Amino acid sequence: MKACYYETLGVQKSADDKELKVAFRKLAMQYHPDRNPGDGDAERKFKDINEAYEALKDPQKRAAYDRFGHAAFEQGGFGGGGGAGFGQAGGFADIFEDIFGDMMGGRRRGGANNRGADLRYNMEVTLEEAFAGKTAQIRVPSSMVCDDCAGSGAKPGTQPVTCSMCSGSGRVRAAQGFFSIERTCPQCQGRGQTIADPCRKCSGQGRVTEERALSVNIPAGIEDGTRIRLAGEGEAGLRGGPSGDLYIFLSLKPHEFFQRDGADLYCKVPISMTTAALGGAFEVATLDGTQTRVKVPDGTQHGRQFRMKGKGMPVLRQNQVGDLYIQVAVETPQNLSKRQRELLEEFEELSSTENSPQSAGFFSRMKDFFESFGN
Repeated sequence: MKACYYETLGVQKSADDKELKVAFRKLAMQYHPDRNPGDGDAERKFKDINEAYEALKDPQKRAAYDRFGHAAFEQGGFGGGGGAGFGQAGGFADIFEDIFGDMMGGRRRGGANNRGADLRYNMEVTLEEAFAGKTAQIRVPSSMVCDDCAGSGAKPGTQPVTCSMCSGSGRVRAAQGFFSIERTCPQCQGRGQTIADPCRKCSGQGRVTEERALSVNIPAGIEDGTRIRLAGEGEAGLRGGPSGDLYIFLSLKPHEFFQRDGADLYCKVPISMTTAALGGAFEVATLDGTQTRVKVPDGTQHGRQFRMKGKGMPVLRQNQVGDLYIQVAVETPQNLSKRQRELLEEFEELSSTENSPQSAGFFSRMKDFFESFGN
């Protein structure tokens, strides 16, 4: 047995249009298939909710349902077998647009939703700015509310007038037999008002294109690709409609010394062969404006990393800081003098496998590998 439409929407039989719409929006968003992929129960619930709302939002259908129940929509009744079905006018497409049009910034049919477009602004910041955060001043060309007409689109001293065709509702109805079909008003395009004398500055649009100066707060710890949303700072809406949003897309400039991986920083530092062999120390500047001393033990190999705890990047909106990793690159001496070459040759003569255990071990294993082919 089919459930009561009022119970399906969770409202009383005395609920007005606003209560019906609020209940419908809440349930439709909860059970929408996009939010419940693969959930057959949610899909059936979503269809039941749509069917109930389609029947109750229309005064004529609701009156028939209140009197005859579901029999009003059965064969020979209101709608000929499912007056609120998906295949009829005012079905799923209208429902989806009614619920999600505002949320997604789209325009309803006929231009009833005059929300301004969202805007994108690309900003490049340095690693130092991402580390410390900053307040940036930007200039954005966009549509703004017309000062002359205050966004109404009408000439100063005049006002938009109520549309004579739809009496301000933005919708008109046409009777077709037993049905009453509602459409967007063709005269006002769904706005409910018309402008007899448009504003000269904005040509009746209610907005003009100008460049605006905005202040943008860049928090410490932002990463490449971070997006900052400035609500209501996008394009102004048409004829007093709500403004869109401005999205700041941040990208990081490559740094001369540091590479970033999340909250950690990496820096490759070349050291001399003698420093690697005998040991030593060097200092590295960090993004917090200090210097860190790195001690190199004797016998340090190429590629070894040293971890500087807490010297990395701050984590966005968290009281955490990453680490700095110093990787040493042992540099082979070049342009040797005669004496330097003699000393290195003497050192080579005095060297043993204990001085270079990795290379000695490698070539020993390679020799065994090659000799295995002779067996």
